[in-house]
Amino acid sequence: MTATRTARPGLLIGVLAFAGIAASITQTMITPLIALLPGIFDTSSANTAWIVTATLLAAAVAVPIAGRLGDLFGKKRMILVSTLPLILGAVVCALAPTVEIMIAGRAMQGLGMGMVPLAIALLRDGVPRERLSSAIATVSATLGIGGAVGLPVAAAVIEFADWRALFWGSAVVTALTAVAILRVAPNSPAGARGQRFDGLGAAGLAVGLVSLLLAVSKGSEWGWASPLTLGLLALAVVALLLWGVWELRTKDPLVDLRTTARPRVLLTNVASIFVGFGMYASMLVLPQVLQLPSSTGYGLGQSILQAGLWMAPAGIMMLLLSPVGGRLTDARGPKFTLVLGATIIAAGYGVALLGMGSTWGILATGLVINSGVAFAYGAMPALIMGAVPQSETAAANGFNALMRSLGTTIGAAVIGVVLSQMTTPLGAVAVPSESGFRIALILGAGIAVIAAVLAAVIPASKPVERAVAIEAEPERVSA
Repeated sequence: MTATRTARPGLLIGVLAFAGIAASITQTMITPLIALLPGIFDTSSANTAWIVTATLLAAAVAVPIAGRLGDLFGKKRMILVSTLPLILGAVVCALAPTVEIMIAGRAMQGLGMGMVPLAIALLRDGVPRERLSSAIATVSATLGIGGAVGLPVAAAVIEFADWRALFWGSAVVTALTAVAILRVAPNSPAGARGQRFDGLGAAGLAVGLVSLLLAVSKGSEWGWASPLTLGLLALAVVALLLWGVWELRTKDPLVDLRTTARPRVLLTNVASIFVGFGMYASMLVLPQVLQLPSSTGYGLGQSILQAGLWMAPAGIMMLLLSPVGGRLTDARGPKFTLVLGATIIAAGYGVALLGMGSTWGILATGLVINSGVAFAYGAMPALIMGAVPQSETAAANGFNALMRSLGTTIGAAVIGVVLSQMTTPLGAVAVPSESGFRIALILGAGIAVIAAVLAAVIPASKPVERAVAIEAEPERVSA
């Protein structure tokens, strides 16, 4: 089936990039509020932590399902559908009188996070081949750009206005995004039209993912050896194994595991987990170093707003370098770009170990690490889409986004354990020690090196894989 390309590819790329930023900002805009939420809702910090966890769990379930629905019913249609929970969830949060309603609103926003991998997949239908790599890199990088920009914007709103304005603003921005997509995006074909939706597979994946992510994200709080944590891990293993058996036997699976098992796709997805970990470790360490009081001897004494502003240039760097990464992919291939990106991330942690004693050192660290993320995040979807037929583009891209998200979740858990175990007293409370931060940075560097090694052994596109892709989309396949 032939894709309906837009006559204005530059405008389409801009709109989809804006959509990605609008979606990713919803993930980080809650960060400056976390410490204030127990007071706002008159409840415990353990209860308000579910405001963050609910978004993570909902997004993990929604992203692969949204990708499959995009292949079945059209990517543009599903992007528009994904804006609805983002808007409605923002309105619920803006009006929330209790923590329970706030959690429900944030879960609804998580359901809309499938918009970003759908937007990346839509590029394959609407952008000419000569601009595709740069377009993929730009839209993929919005996951990091939105995160970097969201923190200072949210901190400024909280400092100078009512916190509920954050969510009203999010609702308005997402609504404008929906209008722009409706007017600009092409009516992309449903590559898997006529196939059925695998409801049982979606349910099995949801049970497995929610169990796994709950155990990983809450294990340090509940205790890693607690019956609840171990029970959830066991449930995750059983559910995911049964899900895998079902996916291999059903005619129209939610995720085609045979395609996913191809070495080129499999290794890209595994590398994505490590890249996600490598990226997120710095996002946990650097803001804390910036905000801890200078009396600790290593904290830099910045406010939340100041810390956000020191981190914001890293997001701008991603925006500037993403097209460069796309051109590099055209010249040398996405595998080369992914190896380079992971290597730069590792080098960025070296900068951090040398420069964490000053705000300028933190700024340099963010610029280097996010430069690597810009290259890596743009290369991974290109590798995936070059190895799967068009009928699986959105689903495969959604699964890759899930792998990145899994990496950030594991990274948050591991770094959280390190920082909670290596502390120093600050008045009546314990805060992460300088040695804890350094160990976390060394871990980030090591994980990034592993990502680079995994990327280096990704095989070249096999003739069989290339033939399938050419049959699906003959004029778009690159070497």
